[in-house]
Amino acid sequence: MSAAAGGRLAGRVALVTGAGGGIGRAIALRLGAEGAAVALMDLAAAREALSQTEAAVRESGARCASAVGDVADPGSVAQALAALQAALGPIDCLVNNAGLTGHIAALTRMSAAGWERELAVNLSGPFHLTQALLPGMVERRWGRIVNISSVAALGGLYYQAGYSASKAGLLGLTRTVVLEHARHGITCNAVLPGLIGTPAVLGMPPAVLNDAVALTPARRTGEPAEIASVVAFLCSPEAAFVNGAEIPVDGGGHLSPVVLGSGRELRERQAAQRGDGQLIATVPAACTVTERPTDAA
Repeated sequence: MSAAAGGRLAGRVALVTGAGGGIGRAIALRLGAEGAAVALMDLAAAREALSQTEAAVRESGARCASAVGDVADPGSVAQALAALQAALGPIDCLVNNAGLTGHIAALTRMSAAGWERELAVNLSGPFHLTQALLPGMVERRWGRIVNISSVAALGGLYYQAGYSASKAGLLGLTRTVVLEHARHGITCNAVLPGLIGTPAVLGMPPAVLNDAVALTPARRTGEPAEIASVVAFLCSPEAAFVNGAEIPVDGGGHLSPVVLGSGRELRERQAAQRGDGQLIATVPAACTVTERPTDAA
């Protein structure tokens, strides 16, 4: 998709965090195609992937700049924003997409460090960026903030208390921004992805993934581009009166009473449905996964 010089975001600068791949890359490409200059941010560990996103956005004809930084670190955020705004100008649209599942464990076994890191990235990160960019948006009387939450904020996730709690907290932050700054021409909305076909999701154990797809009314995974299209609308002038919305993009998955779980949870549920066993009362040992931007719900 080529950048549109006269697109609905022409003249605007949009920042996408967690832009190295998956949903973040799709959002960056879509906003560039809508005419925005696109600022990209991701962890230093994702530098190569970030460069690939930047190249793809530039190839579409959009202006683009990137910076590495940790959204959980206010100092790192300040440095990245200074570099990006020096390159592209003041940021008008903020898409808080960066997120991670850093620690998967039963609540009784979750480490304090795992819990704190997930909240630092998934909740404090959007806070740092929003706080830093709001004054400029208020001064210009125009701003768009889109927080990428998750359907996990509504129904929880098995063995992922930190992720679920942080994504639910992001909804509270979204609402507060609206209450304080809607009168300044600023909108703040949340997009709640469900089961989206990113590499992280498609790499799940087949039994768990297939069960999750079966529980999704649409009977398929979503595409990152389907998240990006909603984000593009929320950043556009047409969405000026859409404020404080929480939009599930999950193929109807939020209507299912059973949330995405683990292989163990799947086996327990199947046993309960057959009536041939009791739910297992023990809890598994904590399982730490590689820290990365997370596009799964």
